[in-house]
Formats: sequence, structure tokens, C-alpha cells
Amino acid sequence: MPAAQINQPSNQIRLTNVSLVRMKKGKKRYEIACYKNTVTSFRAGNETDLDNVLQIPNVFINVSKGQVAPNDDLKKSFPGMQREEIVLEILKKGEIQVGEKERGQELERVHKEVIEIVAGRLVDPKSKRVYTTGMIEKALDQLSSQGGHAGRQPGKAHGDAAEDRSKSRDQSSATADSGVSTPARGNGEGDGEAKEKEKAKPVWTGVSTSKSSKSQALEAMKALIAHQPIPVARARMRLRITCPASILKQSVKSAPKADGEEGEKSNVKDKILGFVEQVESQDVVGEEWEVVAFVEPGSFKTLSEFISSQTKGRARAEVLDMAVTHEGD
Repeated sequence: MPAAQINQPSNQIRLTNVSLVRMKKGKKRYEIACYKNTVTSFRAGNETDLDNVLQIPNVFINVSKGQVAPNDDLKKSFPGMQREEIVLEILKKGEIQVGEKERGQELERVHKEVIEIVAGRLVDPKSKRVYTTGMIEKALDQLSSQGGHAGRQPGKAHGDAAEDRSKSRDQSSATADSGVSTPARGNGEGDGEAKEKEKAKPVWTGVSTSKSSKSQALEAMKALIAHQPIPVARARMRLRITCPASILKQSVKSAPKADGEEGEKSNVKDKILGFVEQVESQDVVGEEWEVVAFVEPGSFKTLSEFISSQTKGRARAEVLDMAVTHEGD
């Protein structure tokens, strides 16, 4: 069977605009050629025109070589299905292949999100000031290099971080992972205990595209707090929230779910407390409900917007302390 020709824009290098979707059936592997960034859009229901998704409406054994899948193989792998139906099956359920360039871009995006989340939730425990994203990035790079792992964070090289890696290699025989001094020599049992404790500490090896930015940011914060390459502690804002007691039980709808179903119903009080990490005190004073509580800095803006929109300005959130530190999770 003649090889299929991949239709590419004349100013594009061959295959640079192709996103592959693969499906394995037994020992056979099948591929379809799609335009970049359209498969996820199709699966989410945002793109319905297959001409905008499929480069070629055909099934291949190897797209890059233009090898079309033989009909006999398809009949055995997909009994009772026509070629067009098989294309749709692979499009809907196949595994999206990500190229090096796309993988690098995705790593860069996740890396940036992780750094921003961490920078918004950690402070210097003495000054209670937040660190810049650059300082957080440098500290995490230092952790990954001193932990014996190559820094996998994408993006441009950082001179300071490279210098830290060099220093850590030179000192690796004399120092343990960031912020932990080497136990005195001559005591084998003590050395063993110290090593076991060090192994138990959270480690940071860089970002990955297989986990969410939020979960990786939590891992990064745990490692920074455990090893202290720079002095850090989790930050919480201490707020006093007041709201007329008469509107606390007013119903509030959550955002619709991805499948189109309505979100869960709650009331104003539940919604406000949903933003809170810890309640210090709450009481009803006269006709007003008052709660003093701690929230993460990243939640304050959303809380303020909710109070403003849902209570029409009748409730308010007053900041009592910008950065109360604690070392717990």
C-alpha cells in the first residue's frame, strides 16, 4: 500500500505541527495524526469539527514514515468497526504523545506555577516578609542539587543556582542536605541515626508534568521547611470577618461541575468558613456574626471577592496580621 503523505503547511518543517495519538491493541500499535492543541479541546467538547482536529482521517502504524495500517490488522484489532470509527475511537481514548518541545513548554509552565504558589505561602519567620520567586527558585534548585539529583527545572540557567550546585558538590563529603550540620565523627551509631533522620526528610528533585502544580508546590514547601536552605515558614493571614447574622443562611450555589451538573448548594456561612484554614474564635455579637480566623494568603482575594459579591458589601474581612507563621502543614 502506498505511503500516505502528511499534509503540512509549506513553511512548516515536516511533523513539527503534528500531535500523535496512539492506541495499542495486543501487539499492534496504531497512530493518528492530529493538529497540535486540538485533541484535548475535542475531548472537552470545545471542538466538534474533525477537519480542525485530524491532519489526515486515517489510521497509521507509523505516522512519521507514512505507513498506513493494513485493513486486515484493523479488522482483527477492532472487529466490526469501520476505519472512520476506528479513527474516532483512537481520538477519544488513545494516548496523546507529547514531543520534546511541548514537554519542555509544559515543564516550564508547571515550574512557574509551582514557584509562584510557594512564594505566596512561605515567608521569612523573623521579618515575616515574603520571598521573591527568584529566591524561592534558587533555594529549590539548591535542594535538588544537594540531594544528589540533577535539577530538572526548565528555563534559563541561573548563575547563582549554578554556583550553589558547584559549592554543594565540593562540600558534599563534609555537609549533609541543606541546613543540616554533619554529625561528629567517631560515633558510628550516632552517624547512622543522623543519616536515617536525614533520609526521612522530604526531598525535592524538581517539577514533573505527571502531577498537579498544587501538589508539587506542597511537596516543595515541605522540603524547604525541612531543610531550610533559606529561613522559611508557612504563612497565614489572621482575619476578623464580620457578617450580619440575618444573611448567614442565605443559599449559595457552587460553580457548575465539568460534566454540566449543578454544583453543591451551601450557605454564606459555610462558604466563608470554606476559605478558612483554622478558626481562632467565633461569636454572634448583637446582630452580627464575628469570626477571627487564619487563611492562606492565596485565599484572601477570593474570599474578599465572595464577600463583596454575595453580601453586597454588608460583610467585611479585616486583616489583623499579614503573616502569622507556623511550621505545620
